[in-house]
Amino acid sequence: MSRFTEPLVVTPLTDGKTWITLSDFGYEIGTEGSGNIIHVPIGTYTDFASIPRLLWAFLPRWGKYGNAAVIHDWMYWDQSRKRQEADQVFLEGMGVLEVPTWKRHLIYYAVRCFGWLAWLSNQRKKGTS
Repeated sequence: MSRFTEPLVVTPLTDGKTWITLSDFGYEIGTEGSGNIIHVPIGTYTDFASIPRLLWAFLPRWGKYGNAAVIHDWMYWDQSRKRQEADQVFLEGMGVLEVPTWKRHLIYYAVRCFGWLAWLSNQRKKGTS
């Protein structure tokens, strides 16, 4: 089974919605020992799950899926792998975190449908589009 490589350590910024990683954090894809690791560097920004405010009552921005959301945010920023793989890693990570099946699939399908907006926005911010 895949795993998160270190505990997630973050602190909030003054904007009230963005957090920054304070230590190394990562995720090993597939099975433990695969060597296929996503490394999130210190100083990475995250908003955890980009869930519309209207849905926060039953899907808050931070939940059991928080660690997987940080990995996903990094993969969307870094873009060294395809968006589809980033979304699949997010789904897998939510499974490792034992997020209920209905919730992880709802979040996964939402990022499959709407994640391209954030993906393209990150390309523009980095000047790679």
